[in-house]
Amino acid sequence: MTSKTRVVVIGAGPAGARLAQRLGPDALLIGEEEHAPYNRLLLADVLAGKYAPEIIALPAPTSPQLRARVVRVDREDRLVHCDDGSVIAYETLVLATGSNPVLPALRGLFEPGARDLPKGVHAFRTMDDCLALSSAVREGTRAVVIGGGLLGVSAARALAERGAQVVMAQQGERLMERQLDAKASELVHRHLTGMGVEIHTENRVRGIHCADGAVHAVELADHYRLGADLVVLACGVRPRTGLAVAAGLEVRKGIVVDDELRTSDPHIRAIGDCAEHDGHVYGLAAPALDQADILAALLTSDAAPRYTGTRALTRLTLAEQGTGPLDVAAFGETEALPGDDVVQLTDATRRTYRKVVVRGNRLVGGLLLGELRSVGALARAWESDEPLTESPSAPLLHLLTNDGGF
Repeated sequence: MTSKTRVVVIGAGPAGARLAQRLGPDALLIGEEEHAPYNRLLLADVLAGKYAPEIIALPAPTSPQLRARVVRVDREDRLVHCDDGSVIAYETLVLATGSNPVLPALRGLFEPGARDLPKGVHAFRTMDDCLALSSAVREGTRAVVIGGGLLGVSAARALAERGAQVVMAQQGERLMERQLDAKASELVHRHLTGMGVEIHTENRVRGIHCADGAVHAVELADHYRLGADLVVLACGVRPRTGLAVAAGLEVRKGIVVDDELRTSDPHIRAIGDCAEHDGHVYGLAAPALDQADILAALLTSDAAPRYTGTRALTRLTLAEQGTGPLDVAAFGETEALPGDDVVQLTDATRRTYRKVVVRGNRLVGGLLLGELRSVGALARAWESDEPLTESPSAPLLHLLTNDGGF
């Protein structure tokens, strides 16, 4: 860094690790997990047994690192207090605290006064969660996944690959409602059932039943009981804002930041899942990395760009089912509004579904299931937000009608 600013980064997830890597020895990275920083997007592959944990490690930052949990931020004296007794002074503090898994209000989830989940009940957010699940699953293990979003689908397919008897319980009417339309969701549903996953949609989980401190059943709202040896809570995530709230920073859905990723305290920035920019909490890897890169530039250059938001692409590879894996990609607005132009093609033989949404001669979203060879080109056309007839991206729509497909 050209200045003498000392940067303390709290959180060693993808955003914090990326920032520390960019800043080098002038930053101190504080993370409470015992594992080296890793790519959370690949946790399902670790659970499935495809990768060893060390394979998904992120490049090691050249900055010094401290394994500790931060318990308090003293804004007046610009000090960070850790649970190991460390007190660290900062000139610029960066909160990259990520998010916590949402623990649903289920009967029996916690015993009175208890803080730990019952034996056999797991969140699926960290490497420790992943390793605990991996050690618990065996061929024939009865596993219930609560939640049918991206995280739940990823966990279900990984457990099915390990030979578990998997049941999914989804409160909504379809899987991955935030990313997929009804047709695409049905194809994912069909793929998972082909792997042996039993799926209950529009069915809320009512409670957890335990015996001798361990889970043995999950009760649905209609009182139907699912036998369970293990339960995965995949009910979404919530920005981890406790330190910011205790320090008196402005927090809404997340820690509020401006275009320089600055919080309500000029000496504190926030990036990643915990940050709220222009009303958005992204909760995705691409925006977190964008924010880390831009903040690194802001802290080291007077001519750095400002952060104006990220257009994020969601990708998922489901496990092999007879003819191979099913790749899924979604970006932008996948549900059309009145007046939008929509092109959809389905090839049942090739197990592909292709859809793009065009509004005012601009590509505003798309869904791709199956072959994804052109997803990069389509995503660039969407990110550029240029009129399709005035851009080299215009021929991309013709990919829908030839054998090149997606």
